Amino acid sequence: MEFAAAAQAFTDHLDRVRRLSPATVRAYRSDLRDLGETADGLALEQITLDTLRDWLWRATQRGEARATLARRAAAARSFFAWAHEEGMIPHDPGLRLVAPRRGRTLPTVASRDAMTRLLDRQRAAAADGDPVALRDHAMLELLYGAGIRVSELCGLDIDDLDLDRRTARVMGKGAKERIVPFGGPAADALGAYLTRGRPALVARAAHPSASLFLGVRGGRVGPRAVYGLVAEVLAPIVGAETVGPHALRHTAATHLLDGGADLRAVQEILGHASLGTTQIYTHVSAERLAATYRLAHPRA
Repeated sequence: MEFAAAAQAFTDHLDRVRRLSPATVRAYRSDLRDLGETADGLALEQITLDTLRDWLWRATQRGEARATLARRAAAARSFFAWAHEEGMIPHDPGLRLVAPRRGRTLPTVASRDAMTRLLDRQRAAAADGDPVALRDHAMLELLYGAGIRVSELCGLDIDDLDLDRRTARVMGKGAKERIVPFGGPAADALGAYLTRGRPALVARAAHPSASLFLGVRGGRVGPRAVYGLVAEVLAPIVGAETVGPHALRHTAATHLLDGGADLRAVQEILGHASLGTTQIYTHVSAERLAATYRLAHPRA
Protein backbone atom coordinates (compact mmCIF):
# COMPACT_ATOMS: atom_id res chain seq x y z
CA MET A 1 0.00 0.00 0.00
CA GLU A 2 1.16 3.55 -0.68
CA PHE A 3 2.62 5.14 2.45
CA ALA A 4 0.89 8.52 2.03
CA ALA A 5 -2.56 6.93 1.71
CA ALA A 6 -2.01 4.79 4.80
CA ALA A 7 -0.78 7.80 6.78
CA GLN A 8 -3.87 9.78 5.78
CA ALA A 9 -6.14 6.92 6.83
CA PHE A 10 -4.32 6.69 10.16
CA THR A 11 -4.62 10.39 10.99
CA ASP A 12 -8.29 10.27 9.98
CA HIS A 13 -8.65 7.39 12.46
CA LEU A 14 -6.99 9.49 15.21
CA ASP A 15 -9.35 12.36 14.48
CA ARG A 16 -12.69 10.61 13.95
CA VAL A 17 -12.41 7.40 15.96
CA ARG A 18 -9.94 8.07 18.77
CA ARG A 19 -10.94 11.75 18.82
CA LEU A 20 -7.52 13.05 19.73
CA SER A 21 -6.98 16.79 19.94
CA PRO A 22 -6.48 18.69 16.65
CA ALA A 23 -2.99 19.66 17.80
CA THR A 24 -2.01 16.01 18.35
CA VAL A 25 -3.41 14.96 14.98
CA ARG A 26 -1.52 17.78 13.26
CA ALA A 27 1.72 16.78 14.99
CA TYR A 28 1.35 13.11 13.99
CA ARG A 29 0.46 14.10 10.43
CA SER A 30 3.58 16.27 10.25
CA ASP A 31 5.76 13.48 11.69
CA LEU A 32 4.47 10.92 9.19
CA ARG A 33 4.90 13.36 6.30
CA ASP A 34 8.52 13.79 7.36
CA LEU A 35 8.93 10.02 7.57
CA GLY A 36 7.44 9.64 4.10
CA GLU A 37 10.03 12.05 2.71
CA THR A 38 12.83 10.10 4.37
CA ALA A 39 11.42 6.79 3.12
CA ASP A 40 11.74 8.27 -0.39
CA GLY A 41 8.92 6.50 -2.18
CA LEU A 42 9.08 3.16 -0.35
CA ALA A 43 5.81 1.29 -0.12
CA LEU A 44 4.40 0.80 3.37
CA GLU A 45 5.46 -2.86 3.59
CA GLN A 46 9.01 -1.97 2.48
CA ILE A 47 9.74 0.22 5.50
CA THR A 48 11.94 -1.55 8.05
CA LEU A 49 13.27 -0.85 11.52
CA ASP A 50 16.48 0.39 9.89
CA THR A 51 14.44 2.89 7.84
CA LEU A 52 12.88 4.24 11.01
CA ARG A 53 16.20 4.42 12.84
CA ASP A 54 17.74 6.30 9.91
CA TRP A 55 14.81 8.71 10.01
CA LEU A 56 15.37 9.49 13.69
CA TRP A 57 19.13 9.76 13.16
CA ARG A 58 18.58 12.39 10.47
CA ALA A 59 16.28 14.30 12.82
CA THR A 60 19.03 14.17 15.45
CA GLN A 61 21.51 15.58 12.94
CA ARG A 62 19.13 18.47 12.31
CA GLY A 63 19.35 19.29 16.01
CA GLU A 64 15.77 18.42 16.92
CA ALA A 65 15.01 18.34 20.63
CA ARG A 66 14.71 15.07 22.52
CA ALA A 67 11.03 15.76 23.15
CA THR A 68 10.45 16.08 19.40
CA LEU A 69 12.37 12.86 18.71
CA ALA A 70 10.33 11.06 21.35
CA ARG A 71 7.10 12.30 19.76
CA ARG A 72 8.26 11.26 16.29
CA ALA A 73 9.10 7.77 17.55
CA ALA A 74 5.71 7.53 19.28
CA ALA A 75 3.96 8.59 16.07
CA ALA A 76 5.79 5.93 14.05
CA ARG A 77 5.12 3.20 16.62
CA SER A 78 1.41 4.06 16.78
CA PHE A 79 1.11 4.24 13.00
CA PHE A 80 2.76 0.90 12.25
CA ALA A 81 0.97 -0.87 15.11
CA TRP A 82 -2.31 0.36 13.63
CA ALA A 83 -1.30 -0.63 10.09
CA HIS A 84 -0.38 -4.13 11.31
CA GLU A 85 -3.69 -4.50 13.16
CA GLU A 86 -5.52 -3.40 10.00
CA GLY A 87 -3.72 -6.06 7.95
CA MET A 88 -1.87 -3.55 5.78
CA ILE A 89 1.57 -4.97 6.64
CA PRO A 90 2.64 -8.48 7.71
CA HIS A 91 5.10 -7.27 10.37
CA ASP A 92 5.32 -4.21 12.61
CA PRO A 93 8.73 -2.50 12.11
CA GLY A 94 8.10 -0.06 14.95
CA LEU A 95 8.02 -2.63 17.76
CA ARG A 96 11.69 -2.15 18.68
CA LEU A 97 11.97 1.52 17.77
CA VAL A 98 13.29 3.66 20.60
CA ALA A 99 14.16 7.34 20.87
CA PRO A 100 16.26 9.35 23.34
CA ARG A 101 14.45 9.74 26.63
CA ARG A 102 12.98 13.14 27.29
CA GLY A 103 14.90 15.26 29.72
CA ARG A 104 12.90 16.04 32.83
CA THR A 105 12.15 19.73 33.14
CA LEU A 106 10.04 20.96 36.00
CA PRO A 107 7.04 23.14 35.09
CA THR A 108 7.05 26.89 35.64
CA VAL A 109 5.15 27.61 38.85
CA ALA A 110 4.28 30.88 40.60
CA SER A 111 4.24 31.15 44.38
CA ARG A 112 1.02 31.51 46.39
CA ASP A 113 1.88 35.09 47.35
CA ALA A 114 2.62 35.98 43.74
CA MET A 115 -0.72 34.57 42.59
CA THR A 116 -2.53 36.47 45.32
CA ARG A 117 -0.90 39.73 44.26
CA LEU A 118 -1.59 39.05 40.57
CA LEU A 119 -5.28 38.29 41.09
CA ASP A 120 -5.74 41.20 43.50
CA ARG A 121 -4.38 43.52 40.80
CA GLN A 122 -6.75 42.04 38.24
CA ARG A 123 -9.69 42.50 40.57
CA ALA A 124 -8.72 46.14 41.12
CA ALA A 125 -8.38 46.67 37.36
CA ALA A 126 -11.92 45.34 36.87
CA ALA A 127 -13.42 47.51 39.62
CA ASP A 128 -14.44 50.27 37.18
CA GLY A 129 -16.68 47.82 35.29
CA ASP A 130 -14.74 47.61 32.03
CA PRO A 131 -16.16 44.47 30.34
CA VAL A 132 -12.81 43.19 29.05
CA ALA A 133 -11.16 43.71 32.44
CA LEU A 134 -14.02 41.84 34.12
CA ARG A 135 -13.66 39.01 31.61
CA ASP A 136 -9.88 38.84 32.03
CA HIS A 137 -10.18 38.69 35.81
CA ALA A 138 -12.76 35.89 35.58
CA MET A 139 -10.65 33.91 33.11
CA LEU A 140 -7.52 34.13 35.24
CA GLU A 141 -9.40 33.18 38.40
CA LEU A 142 -10.91 30.16 36.64
CA LEU A 143 -7.67 29.02 35.01
CA TYR A 144 -5.95 29.06 38.38
CA GLY A 145 -8.94 28.13 40.52
CA ALA A 146 -9.94 25.07 38.48
CA GLY A 147 -6.62 24.18 36.85
CA ILE A 148 -8.22 23.80 33.43
CA ARG A 149 -6.55 23.87 30.01
CA VAL A 150 -6.85 26.92 27.77
CA SER A 151 -8.83 24.87 25.22
CA GLU A 152 -11.25 23.86 27.98
CA LEU A 153 -11.63 27.48 29.09
CA CYS A 154 -12.32 28.74 25.56
CA GLY A 155 -14.79 25.91 24.93
CA LEU A 156 -17.00 26.71 27.91
CA ASP A 157 -20.61 27.73 27.32
CA ILE A 158 -22.80 29.51 29.85
CA ASP A 159 -24.74 26.31 30.53
CA ASP A 160 -21.51 24.56 31.54
CA LEU A 161 -21.20 26.80 34.58
CA ASP A 162 -22.91 26.17 37.92
CA LEU A 163 -22.18 29.12 40.19
CA ASP A 164 -24.28 27.75 43.05
CA ARG A 165 -22.25 24.55 43.23
CA ARG A 166 -19.07 26.28 42.07
CA THR A 167 -18.41 23.74 39.33
CA ALA A 168 -17.82 23.84 35.59
CA ARG A 169 -18.37 21.09 33.03
CA VAL A 170 -15.38 20.97 30.67
CA MET A 171 -14.56 18.91 27.60
CA GLY A 172 -11.02 17.59 27.92
CA LYS A 173 -8.67 15.69 25.66
CA GLY A 174 -10.22 12.85 23.71
CA ALA A 175 -13.65 14.46 24.12
CA LYS A 176 -13.74 13.33 27.77
CA GLU A 177 -16.11 15.38 29.88
CA ARG A 178 -15.45 16.09 33.54
CA ILE A 179 -16.74 18.35 36.30
CA VAL A 180 -14.18 20.62 37.94
CA PRO A 181 -14.64 22.63 41.15
CA PHE A 182 -13.55 26.22 41.72
CA GLY A 183 -13.48 28.46 44.77
CA GLY A 184 -15.15 31.57 46.07
CA PRO A 185 -12.87 34.16 44.41
CA ALA A 186 -13.45 32.56 40.99
CA ALA A 187 -17.19 32.43 41.64
CA ASP A 188 -17.24 36.13 42.59
CA ALA A 189 -15.22 37.09 39.49
CA LEU A 190 -17.47 35.01 37.25
CA GLY A 191 -20.60 36.51 38.81
CA ALA A 192 -19.33 40.04 38.22
CA TYR A 193 -18.41 39.22 34.63
CA LEU A 194 -21.80 37.62 33.89
CA THR A 195 -23.67 40.52 35.45
CA ARG A 196 -21.68 43.51 34.20
CA GLY A 197 -19.13 42.36 31.64
CA ARG A 198 -20.62 39.77 29.33
CA PRO A 199 -23.82 41.70 28.50
CA ALA A 200 -21.69 44.57 27.17
CA LEU A 201 -19.68 42.17 25.00
CA VAL A 202 -22.84 40.43 23.77
CA ALA A 203 -24.11 43.82 22.55
CA ARG A 204 -21.13 44.01 20.18
CA ALA A 205 -21.81 40.63 18.58
CA ALA A 206 -23.29 40.22 15.10
CA HIS A 207 -24.94 36.97 16.23
CA PRO A 208 -25.94 35.65 19.67
CA SER A 209 -23.49 33.25 21.28
CA ALA A 210 -23.76 30.66 24.03
CA SER A 211 -20.04 31.02 24.78
CA LEU A 212 -19.12 31.89 28.35
CA PHE A 213 -16.11 34.03 27.50
CA LEU A 214 -16.44 36.47 24.63
CA GLY A 215 -13.91 38.45 22.63
CA VAL A 216 -14.00 42.20 22.11
CA ARG A 217 -16.31 41.75 19.09
CA GLY A 218 -18.71 39.45 20.90
CA GLY A 219 -17.56 36.10 19.48
CA ARG A 220 -16.08 33.19 21.41
CA VAL A 221 -12.73 34.16 22.89
CA GLY A 222 -9.79 32.35 21.29
CA PRO A 223 -6.68 30.73 22.79
CA ARG A 224 -4.43 33.42 21.33
CA ALA A 225 -6.17 36.13 23.37
CA VAL A 226 -5.82 34.05 26.54
CA TYR A 227 -2.15 33.38 25.83
CA GLY A 228 -1.56 37.09 25.38
CA LEU A 229 -3.28 37.92 28.66
CA VAL A 230 -1.38 35.33 30.69
CA ALA A 231 1.96 36.26 29.14
CA GLU A 232 1.38 39.92 30.01
CA VAL A 233 0.49 39.39 33.66
CA LEU A 234 2.40 36.23 34.61
CA ALA A 235 5.76 36.40 32.81
CA PRO A 236 7.10 39.25 35.01
CA ILE A 237 6.15 37.32 38.14
CA VAL A 238 7.75 33.97 37.30
CA GLY A 239 10.71 35.52 35.51
CA ALA A 240 10.22 33.60 32.27
CA GLU A 241 10.47 35.08 28.80
CA THR A 242 7.66 32.93 27.45
CA VAL A 243 4.82 31.68 29.61
CA GLY A 244 1.30 30.59 28.72
CA PRO A 245 -1.96 29.54 30.38
CA HIS A 246 -0.54 26.10 31.17
CA ALA A 247 1.66 27.75 33.79
CA LEU A 248 -1.50 28.56 35.76
CA ARG A 249 -2.53 24.90 35.49
CA HIS A 250 0.90 23.84 36.74
CA THR A 251 0.63 26.35 39.56
CA ALA A 252 -2.84 25.18 40.58
CA ALA A 253 -1.76 21.53 40.68
CA THR A 254 1.37 22.29 42.68
CA HIS A 255 -0.52 24.42 45.20
CA LEU A 256 -3.13 21.67 45.61
CA LEU A 257 -0.42 19.14 46.46
CA ASP A 258 1.38 21.62 48.69
CA GLY A 259 -1.90 22.02 50.56
CA GLY A 260 -2.24 18.28 51.16
CA ALA A 261 -4.52 17.21 48.30
CA ASP A 262 -4.47 13.53 47.34
CA LEU A 263 -2.55 12.81 44.13
CA ARG A 264 -5.44 10.89 42.57
CA ALA A 265 -7.86 13.71 43.37
CA VAL A 266 -5.53 16.13 41.59
CA GLN A 267 -5.39 13.70 38.66
CA GLU A 268 -9.19 13.76 38.40
CA ILE A 269 -9.36 17.55 38.66
CA LEU A 270 -6.76 18.00 35.92
CA GLY A 271 -8.24 15.28 33.72
CA HIS A 272 -4.98 13.36 33.31
CA ALA A 273 -5.39 9.91 31.77
CA SER A 274 -2.31 8.65 33.63
CA LEU A 275 -1.28 9.17 37.22
CA GLY A 276 2.30 9.37 36.00
CA THR A 277 1.51 12.66 34.28
CA THR A 278 0.28 14.12 37.56
CA GLN A 279 3.30 12.89 39.49
CA ILE A 280 5.53 15.56 37.94
CA TYR A 281 3.94 17.97 40.41
CA THR A 282 5.16 15.94 43.35
CA HIS A 283 8.68 16.66 42.08
CA VAL A 284 7.86 20.35 41.91
CA SER A 285 6.62 20.28 45.50
CA ALA A 286 9.73 18.38 46.62
CA GLU A 287 11.99 20.90 44.90
CA ARG A 288 10.17 23.79 46.54
CA LEU A 289 10.39 22.11 49.93
CA ALA A 290 14.11 21.50 49.49
CA ALA A 291 14.68 25.12 48.43
CA THR A 292 12.82 26.36 51.51
CA TYR A 293 14.90 24.06 53.71
CA ARG A 294 18.18 25.28 52.22
CA LEU A 295 17.19 28.90 52.80
CA ALA A 296 15.78 28.50 56.31
CA HIS A 297 17.61 25.73 58.16
CA PRO A 298 20.86 26.69 59.89
CA ARG A 299 22.37 23.26 59.14
CA ALA A 300 21.26 23.11 55.50
